[in-house]
Amino acid sequence: MLDLDETLVHSSFKPIDSPDIVLPVEIEGSICNIYILVRPGVSQFLKKMHKHYELVVFTASLSKYAEPLVGILDPDGLCSYKLFREHCTFVNNAFVKDLTRLGRNMKDVIILDNSPVAYMFQPENAIPCVSWYDNMADRELPRTALILERLAYEEDVRKIIRQIISNNEIEPKAEQIYLH
Repeated sequence: MLDLDETLVHSSFKPIDSPDIVLPVEIEGSICNIYILVRPGVSQFLKKMHKHYELVVFTASLSKYAEPLVGILDPDGLCSYKLFREHCTFVNNAFVKDLTRLGRNMKDVIILDNSPVAYMFQPENAIPCVSWYDNMADRELPRTALILERLAYEEDVRKIIRQIISNNEIEPKAEQIYLH
């Protein structure tokens, strides 16, 4: 499962220099442009992960924004499903993504997300991602892809995730041990 905002893209209602996407969205009867930057490597990441996983976008964003955006980011339809804000559970003023909603065996489910609150129901299924806003030199997706490629063939992803994640970060030492 892939988070959208600050994991794959960064969006703003304020105009930004050289947006990758300008998405018009109807909000309260008016059309508003949303200016979007796409994290480096998103297209390659989706293609690479599609070889190993069933891909699902799970975002706390509204579907009227996220649905067309995912259509642009994923023109080949590599993401099988899309879950939006209405699929989240609202707890303590936060939208939490209950990974069991997809109906898959939890030993096979991984979420890539920048917000620990979003995956607080199943932290043992989460690969934390550094929040992204506009750094075009960012290498988080290729780095994470290496880990995810190896996790794809584990009997239970939670066992490995428990070993390589600490304090909502990938442990550098654990990452090196696991990847080599």
